[in-house]
Amino acid sequence: MTEKNTDQEFVEYVVKSLVNNPEDVVVERKIDEMGVLLTLKVNPSDMGLIIGKMGSTARAIRTLARIIGLRNHARVNFKIAEPEGSTRVRKDEMESVVEELKA
Repeated sequence: MTEKNTDQEFVEYVVKSLVNNPEDVVVERKIDEMGVLLTLKVNPSDMGLIIGKMGSTARAIRTLARIIGLRNHARVNFKIAEPEGSTRVRKDEMESVVEELKA
C-alpha cells in the first residue's frame, strides 16, 4: 500500500471483507482544506451489513479510518453514500410527516 492511499485501500479491504457483493464496493477519495473525505458506495443489499446495529459497524470503520489518517498526519472523514432508489425515510422527512399528522 502506498502511503498516500493507505486510508482508502484499508477501508476498501475492510468493507470488501464484510459485504456479500465485494465487486460493488467503491471508495472514492477527495482531498480539500478540511482533510481527506472517503466516500463509500456499496450494493444496496449490503447497506445493513455496513451500517450494523445502531450504526456500530459504520462507527468502527470511521474510527479505524481516522486512526490511519492520524498515522499519516491527515484528518480523515468517512461517509457512506446512500444508494439510488433507497426507501429509507430521513429524520427531517419523518418530522414533517409527524407534524402533518398532529395538525
